[in-house]
Amino acid sequence: MVSDRSLEVLRVIVQDYVASREPVGSKSIVERHSFGVSAATIRNDMASLEEEELIAAPHTSSGRVPTDKGYRVFVDQLADLRPLSSAQRQAIETFLGQSVDLDDVLARTVRLLSQLTNHVALVQYPSLAKSRVRHIELVPLTARRVMVVFISDSGRVEQNIIDLRADVDADDIAELRSKLNASLGGLGLAEAASILSSFPSQFPADRAALVTDITSSLLDQVAANRQEKLVMAGAANLVRTENDFTGSIYPVLEAIEEQVTLLKLFGEVEVDRNGVAVSIGRENAEFGLGETSVLSSGYTTSGGTVARLGVLGPTRMDYSNNMAAVRAVARYLTRLLGTD
Repeated sequence: MVSDRSLEVLRVIVQDYVASREPVGSKSIVERHSFGVSAATIRNDMASLEEEELIAAPHTSSGRVPTDKGYRVFVDQLADLRPLSSAQRQAIETFLGQSVDLDDVLARTVRLLSQLTNHVALVQYPSLAKSRVRHIELVPLTARRVMVVFISDSGRVEQNIIDLRADVDADDIAELRSKLNASLGGLGLAEAASILSSFPSQFPADRAALVTDITSSLLDQVAANRQEKLVMAGAANLVRTENDFTGSIYPVLEAIEEQVTLLKLFGEVEVDRNGVAVSIGRENAEFGLGETSVLSSGYTTSGGTVARLGVLGPTRMDYSNNMAAVRAVARYLTRLLGTD
């Protein structure tokens, strides 16, 4: 049974080790923190923590460092989510508020999270398989060239410029646009794809080429929206923390390139009382990320779909600051995307 004071000792060991990357000893704890007890008493507390496998000695006669289990207790019981400064909150609102579309806002989000935490940042596109068709726009550019714009209720916009096999006038395009929106508006992507496949058969033979060209483009755009996708930034931050890994950093870099693996990890971790999910060290071993921690939170779009964003770094990280940053960015992203 670990006493309350021993848990406080664990807190300062985690904080000091994260700040210095140096093992923490009882003497430094007494000198730097106001426990009001002797170094011998702190050593007894540290012995209790070591028996519980919450801290460990990396070398003989050295100080102690947190274990994965120790980080877990810290996150679950001890972490104090410090609110972001007003300057940081203003930076989030200003930087993300300048976005022009969903692709831009998610690209900005990973850049911002990477800068706030100094770790790899990951943002999942909204759960696209559950999205619905919001609107289809056909924009004539020339007699034989049309821009096909597909907009989902998640905010995703797909644009494609296609060359037609025959000349077409603006009235034909307008009629086709109207029929497409009447037939597809509000439908899920799978149902929309099924209707698009048979759509050309509803038109006279002299219009078949035009309708086929347009629907083929739309089918590609629907397929692109049904694929799960992650945006990532800050891999260089992981390289800069290479000393926090016992072996080569390359297996970790290879693992984070596997989007399917990261999406599965995102889907399996549970959000805690602070609205943040934290997966630490060996909890990530099956994903090839056993020396990393992943912090994530969810954001919601206007279509009601939920996706995750987060950061990935070594287990020696500033959990309190990073959890606060992830939560703050997720909440702002929900405000930004959660309205029509």
